Amino acid sequence: MNTATKTIDKQFKVKRYKVQYPISAYTFPTETRIHRVRFDDNYIHIELTDERILSIPLWWIPTLYNALPEEREKYEINHSRDMIIWDPDKCAINDEIAIGDYMLPSGSEIIREL
Repeated sequence: MNTATKTIDKQFKVKRYKVQYPISAYTFPTETRIHRVRFDDNYIHIELTDERILSIPLWWIPTLYNALPEEREKYEINHSRDMIIWDPDKCAINDEIAIGDYMLPSGSEIIREL
């Protein structure tokens, strides 16, 4: 059995590298909450509370893409900080963005379970 292992190791030339940092040194997000929102001519930039920044092309969201820049700024962040809402009583936009919809690929298993 040891002979087979040696043959496999020689065949694939397995290299081992020293791990520079332990897993505990890395930061992994535990939640997705909106901290701040800003716009430029092409994107909505959503800064999250864990300092990630999500930039979504405006053309993905037709109501924002076709709106005037000053109307885009009339949003509200909901209480749980996971949605951006434009109230049609306060602006010319009637839409909402659930941040979770843009954090996973469309059709992923997690989205189907929700």
